[in-house]
Amino acid sequence: MVGSRIGTRRKTELLAEAQQVIYRAWETAGRTKRLALARKAIAISPDCADAYVLLAEDTTALDEATDLYRQGVEAGERSLGKAAFEDEAGNFWLILETRPYMRARAGLARCLWEGGRRDEAITHYRDLLRLNPNDNQGIRYVLASCLLELGRDGEVAGLLKQYEDDAAAAFAWTETLLAFRREGDGAEAREKLAAALESNPHVPTFVLGRKKLPRRLPDLIGFGDESEAVCYAAENIDAWKSTGGALSWLAERIDANKPASLS
Repeated sequence: MVGSRIGTRRKTELLAEAQQVIYRAWETAGRTKRLALARKAIAISPDCADAYVLLAEDTTALDEATDLYRQGVEAGERSLGKAAFEDEAGNFWLILETRPYMRARAGLARCLWEGGRRDEAITHYRDLLRLNPNDNQGIRYVLASCLLELGRDGEVAGLLKQYEDDAAAAFAWTETLLAFRREGDGAEAREKLAAALESNPHVPTFVLGRKKLPRRLPDLIGFGDESEAVCYAAENIDAWKSTGGALSWLAERIDANKPASLS
């Protein structure tokens, strides 16, 4: 029993040491040194989830990234222990030690989606929200985009209701698309569009292709500005394109009103 406690304490100490190495890696500009530090962290503690995340973020090979993120998830599960997932569900992210696991799992879900494993990805996104309903990672916006693209409008509506106090432009524009899908150019769709334009008037510029999306998404997002519009359009443009008549309707409504900010 004593030996078990000592072993557990030693693992905890090694993980903390490995995490310090990752903090140094995040502050390192040189790619070669940064990756070397990530591998060093894994050598110190295979339970260092952030090390796998760092390696996954560096590769452009989807299969490799998926595998690395999965290893990160498994590392996080080992370091947190089964009890944490039962006792602290709903409090994840508020507990600092859960964040590497949450980062790894979000990365895994994204890779699964990109690899066409849509249902698996959605399952991960939903469980991330279960573990952390406060959603510091913005998972709800990604999940809404995924569900919209799949035409699962009822689930999107349920998600919007779950976060009904959310004032972000992403949800305002999602509500607009849902309203158009339900009734076309009706009173509800026009009302939702007016509210969405209030939240961010730059979205149509990018959704309609009147301004090209940048190759790299913004690192920082400001409410109501172009960076927010870029991120929304990048994640949701396919849903707009796949909704018959949505883009032409949006263009007609925008051109009819000609807001100064969109001229």
